[in-house]
Amino acid sequence: MGKNYDYFNRDLSWLHFNHRVLTEARDTSLPLYERIKFLAIYSNNLEEFYRVRVSYYRNLIRELDETHPKWKEVQPDVIIAKINELVAKYQLEFSKIFSQSIVPELRSNNIILLRTNATLTETQEAFVKKVFMNNVLSSLQPVLLKRKRIKPFLKTGQLYVVIKFVKRGLARIFSRSQVGMVKIPTDHNIARFITLPEENGNHFIMFLEDLIMRYIEKIFPGYKVVDWYNIKVTRDADLEYDDYVGEDLIDVIESIGSTRALGPPNRFQYDHRMPNAILSYLRDTLDLGNEDMVKGGSIHNFSAFFGFPNPLAPRLENDKLIPLRLRELDNCDSLIEEFQKHEYMLHFPYQSYSYFIRFLQEAANDPGVESIRSTQYRVASNSAVVENLITAAENGKKVTVFVELKARFDEEANLKHARDMKRAGIKIIYSIPGLKVHAKVALVTKKLGKRKKKSTAFIGTGNFNEKTARLYCDHGFFTSDDGIINDLDNLFKYLEDQSSKPSFKHILVPNFNMVETFERLIHQEIDHVKEGGRGYICLKMNGLEDEYMIDLLYEASEKGVEIDIIIRGICRLIPNQPYSKNIRLVRIIDKFLEHDRVFVFHNNGDELVYAGSADWMRRNLYRRVECIFPVRDESIKNEMIDILNIQLKDNVKARHINSKMGNSKIKREGEEIRSQEAIYSFLKKKSKHRKTDAKPEKHSAKETKNPS
Repeated sequence: MGKNYDYFNRDLSWLHFNHRVLTEARDTSLPLYERIKFLAIYSNNLEEFYRVRVSYYRNLIRELDETHPKWKEVQPDVIIAKINELVAKYQLEFSKIFSQSIVPELRSNNIILLRTNATLTETQEAFVKKVFMNNVLSSLQPVLLKRKRIKPFLKTGQLYVVIKFVKRGLARIFSRSQVGMVKIPTDHNIARFITLPEENGNHFIMFLEDLIMRYIEKIFPGYKVVDWYNIKVTRDADLEYDDYVGEDLIDVIESIGSTRALGPPNRFQYDHRMPNAILSYLRDTLDLGNEDMVKGGSIHNFSAFFGFPNPLAPRLENDKLIPLRLRELDNCDSLIEEFQKHEYMLHFPYQSYSYFIRFLQEAANDPGVESIRSTQYRVASNSAVVENLITAAENGKKVTVFVELKARFDEEANLKHARDMKRAGIKIIYSIPGLKVHAKVALVTKKLGKRKKKSTAFIGTGNFNEKTARLYCDHGFFTSDDGIINDLDNLFKYLEDQSSKPSFKHILVPNFNMVETFERLIHQEIDHVKEGGRGYICLKMNGLEDEYMIDLLYEASEKGVEIDIIIRGICRLIPNQPYSKNIRLVRIIDKFLEHDRVFVFHNNGDELVYAGSADWMRRNLYRRVECIFPVRDESIKNEMIDILNIQLKDNVKARHINSKMGNSKIKREGEEIRSQEAIYSFLKKKSKHRKTDAKPEKHSAKETKNPS
C-alpha cells in the first residue's frame, strides 16, 4: 500500500486554501464589509503562516546540510521559493481587489479614504493636524539609516514607513538622498484608522500612516520628502517547548512573548513601488537575505481591517444570525437531569452556546454536584467558562482542570487563566511532555442518593469558547451514556497520571485506539464492496495530512469505496488520480468558519457516526490527546447526516479541490444551495431538536454516486 501514491505539499495546499478565502473578498454579492473582513482574514492567516510554517523551513535551512536526508526529502529552499512565488502572485490579486473594487464601492457608499496627498477642507485639515500634534507626534521615533552602520530592530508584525528624502535645496539624486524610517505607533493604542467629521453626507477615513506622512517633515526638519514606502517584518514564532515540564515550562511561557519578538526574520514585506536601490540598501542595512524578500502592495497589515470603521453600520454588513433556542431545554428545570435522560447534540453557531454555559452554572451551584473535570485549550479572554469553574470551587466542589499551556499564541493567556483558577482552589494539571491535550471534554458528577452517583459529559468538536462559538461551525454533545462516561473517567485519570494504562471501548484516543479503529472501519467498507454491497465514507475535517490515513483512503478508492471529504484547510490527498477516482474533495468557505470534525461510515446502511476534536494530521493522530466520540442515538445520527448532505449539495460557497490544488467552482443544475444558510433553515424548521419517544426513520447515507 502506498508505493505509487503521491501527495500534495501540505503548505502549498494551505496557501490554496487561503487563496479561496481571498476570493470571497472578490465576491460582489457579499456585503461590502464582509468582503473587507475576508481581506483581513486572508492577511491574518498569512501572517501566522509565515511565523510558524515558513519558520519551520527556514530552521531546516539553518540547521541542516544539503546532503542531509531530511533536506532531500523536504527541499526547504525549493518550498520557500514556491511559497514566496505564490504569495507574490496572490498579493497582486489582493491589491487589485482592494484598490479596484473595495475602494470604489466604499466611495459609492459615501465612505471616502483620504490618502496622503488628498486635498482637505479647512475643517478637515485642522482636525487631522490636531490629531497628529496631540495624539501621534509624541509617539513617533524617527531613525536615520546608515548602510551596515545603523541597524534598527524591527518588531514582528509592526508597520514601518521607509522615507527617501533630500536636504532642501539639493537635487533629488539618490547619491545625495538619505533614507529614514518611522514606526507607525499602533502599538501605543493609537487607532490605525482616523475617522474625520462627516461633511455633506460623506464619511472620511484616513490611514494612520497617511496622517503621519502628511506632517512627516515636522520630525525631519530641513529635509524634503521624495517618496515613502510601507514595510513590515515577520519573525519566527515556531518555538520548541514540547519537552519542558512543570516550572520549566511555566518559565518558558512567561518569557514567550519576548522570545517570539526576538525571533529571526523570515519575511520582509515591502511596497512593490520601492526602487531596487532602496531595497538593496535596506537588505544590507537590516541583514536580510533574498529569500526574505516578499513583494507586497502599498498597504500592509490588513489584519487591522477587522476594525475598519463602518459609519453606516449595520448597513453594508452581514445580517446577524440569532442562535436558535431548543424548547425542551428552555422549559426544563435542570439541564443536568435532562441530559441524564436524553442525549443532545447542539450545532454552533446555529444553535445557542448558552446551554453549555448554563450547564456549568448549574453544576457550580447544585448542592448535589460533587466534582467537575474539564480540559482547557483556548478559552475567551473574559471567559464565562472559567468564571463558572471558579464559582464551583468557591462553592466547595472538587474542580480539576487540565490546562494546555502549549496552545500556540494562547500560551500566556492560558497561564493567566490557570493561575486565576488555582488561586480559587481549583486543581490545575499542566501540559504533558511531548503531547498537547486538544480534547474538548467537561465531566460533571452528581450524587443521586447516599451511594449512587451519575456523571454527565459535554464533548465538543471545538474549544470551550463562547466568543468563537458565534463564528465557528462546531458540534457539542451532552451525554450520560455509562460506557462513554467510563471512558472519559479513564481519560482524565490518564491526564493526571500518564503511567496509568487506560483502555477505551467507546471513545477514540490517539496512541490507544484511534488510528486502529479508523483503519478497521475503512477496511470494513472495502469488505462490503468485495461482498457486492456498497462502500461509502463521508469525512469532514480541517486538515488531512497523514500519509498513512491518506493511503488507506487511496486503497479504499481503488477497491470501489465512494468517498466524500469536506475539508477546510490543508489537504495532501490528490484527487482525480487512478487511485483516487472515487474520492471527491469539497471545500466550503463562507461567513462562518467550518471547524467541526465528523466521520461517517456507511456500514451496509447501518451508519456509524463519530465526531470530535481530531483532524487527520500527524500531530492529531500521534502527538496529541484527542477525543472522538460515537453518535449512536438514531435521531442525532440522522441530523448529523442530514447536515453533511446539505453541505455536499452546496453549489454556492463550496468548491471542488482539483488535481492542481486549486478551488474549482461547482457546476450543478437546479436550485442554488448555500449550505450555511440551508443548515440554519433546516434546524429552524425542526419543531424539536429530537423526539425522545418516537423511533426515528433511518436515513441512509448519500445514494448518489460520486463524480470522479
